[in-house]
Amino acid sequence: MEHKIAIITDIHGNYSALKAVLDDIDKDQTTEHIYCLGDLIGIGYETNEVLRLLTSRTDISFVMGNHDEAILDIIAGREPYSRGKEKVHHKWIAAHIDKEFIPFLDEIPVTLDAVYNDKRLFFVHYHLSDQQVFIPLDKEPTEAKLDEHYRTSTADIVCFGHHHVIHHFKSNGRLYLNPSSLGCNYQPLAAYAVLTIGNQGEVSVAFREVPYDNKEFLLGYKRLNVPDGDYILKGFFGDQHLKYM
Repeated sequence: MEHKIAIITDIHGNYSALKAVLDDIDKDQTTEHIYCLGDLIGIGYETNEVLRLLTSRTDISFVMGNHDEAILDIIAGREPYSRGKEKVHHKWIAAHIDKEFIPFLDEIPVTLDAVYNDKRLFFVHYHLSDQQVFIPLDKEPTEAKLDEHYRTSTADIVCFGHHHVIHHFKSNGRLYLNPSSLGCNYQPLAAYAVLTIGNQGEVSVAFREVPYDNKEFLLGYKRLNVPDGDYILKGFFGDQHLKYM
């Protein structure tokens, strides 16, 4: 039978964007599962709203993102990867998280595997080093570089996030897919992808953007005095809030 799955990633604490995407996914009852590729929280401040919605469902599988990991490190008293203003921001998020969600976050794995119609899928937030830590962001990825990184992998399809732009690379051996950030966009649009694997293993990918009202979310950075808010609003949302001020 044909299998259809949704791929979401980099929600970044943006509840209204997440709600818009999940509502859109739910319109198609043939979508059988959702894979979330990390960075559920951080950057956006609607931490508890996002986690409450995600944990209310039974049809989502998760992998750990670097922001999730940093915030968990702070909560546990470990030194996070983040430094400077980013670390201050992560500490603020950690201080405002509802403690009931910490066990859920702690149990999220770094990678997941799945098989649909003999196609092997690998899910990860971003590419891992031999030491199983995220490698530095490659802003100029190619199928050749990706093939080299995954040269020992048996996966037919590698799904990842972290880099907030679409990746859709097809090499001789493998498909690489990043649907772009759900929660961070220079327009009021929330992105995700739908992956369909047919009876004979044929694969199709649909990239989707869902419009949503981001006004209150953007204005909330100033209202709540979110650390590093000015940088976040400019760097991750293109200063969209200015049209509301």
